[in-house]
Amino acid sequence: MPGVYLLVLAASIGGVAALDARFRLALWSAPRSTGDRPRRRSALTVAIGTAFFLLWDAVGIATGVFVKGDSPALLGFDLAPHLPVEEPVFLAFLSYLTLIVYAAVSRARSPRRARRAGSVASEPALSTSTV
Repeated sequence: MPGVYLLVLAASIGGVAALDARFRLALWSAPRSTGDRPRRRSALTVAIGTAFFLLWDAVGIATGVFVKGDSPALLGFDLAPHLPVEEPVFLAFLSYLTLIVYAAVSRARSPRRARRAGSVASEPALSTSTV
């Protein structure tokens, strides 16, 4: 079934975006100070990560390390030789997921640091309870 991989990637991005919105981790985080633009900063971080990995792929393709495999799940369109159209979407997902995991771990660890220092944490930790 052509396109299944792209659909799975889109669903995965949607799931990570839902977690981001629920816990306000990156794209939906509150500004830290006047003039702070968390959406712009987060989008730029994902774009830079995606561009870095696309360059990495280009080097790997040029040196013959990376080759496109045969899969019926791919759409069959290539942006370049051995670079399927799904690759930039996957790399953007990878960058976004990394950003969300980093933000979640940073927030989860911040109350521990504040308790050790004897102060109250300013941001709530991630919690599974809905109090």
